[in-house]
Amino acid sequence: MRVAITGGIGSGKSYVCRLLAQHGIAVYDSDAHAKRLIHTSLELQQQLSRLVGKAIFVGGVLQKGVLAQYLLADAQHTDAINNIVHPAVAYDFEQSGYEWIESAILFDSGFDKRIQLDKVVCVTAPDEIRIARIMQRDHLSEEKAHAWIAKQLPQSQVIARSDYNIINDGVSDLEEQVTTLLATLK
Repeated sequence: MRVAITGGIGSGKSYVCRLLAQHGIAVYDSDAHAKRLIHTSLELQQQLSRLVGKAIFVGGVLQKGVLAQYLLADAQHTDAINNIVHPAVAYDFEQSGYEWIESAILFDSGFDKRIQLDKVVCVTAPDEIRIARIMQRDHLSEEKAHAWIAKQLPQSQVIARSDYNIINDGVSDLEEQVTTLLATLK
């Protein structure tokens, strides 16, 4: 069974994936693999340089600040980046042997149409918790955290398109929700 874990930035997807790992479930981290592919694929580097400009790479190293500035400048920029990176990530996932994948923008970018999935699990958290997590983890201002959240589909739309919802609000028992999910999927 092919299962995707999705949810907005700061919702706790990575934490849920660590809980899944404790149950023996290996999850393909699409962000980590996208970074690896960008770092190792000359073709992706050339396409991104043509799109964003040569400043995106210095000595073959991706300049995250340049990329972030480009992404936040215009919604169409995000689509352009995704159209370059996502086919490579989808192919890599399909070849990987993984059955589970974590993707924050599964629906936003149409990535769910690029890969075969049987079920989708959404991880959600209240916006105030997400903002605090983003600010702490990424050392961003509250304004920038709001900007990143605004770039993604509203949680209500992601929930509506998902088969299961895991609530990560600091009150609900995540371990219990993961255990219940795994029992349901058997």
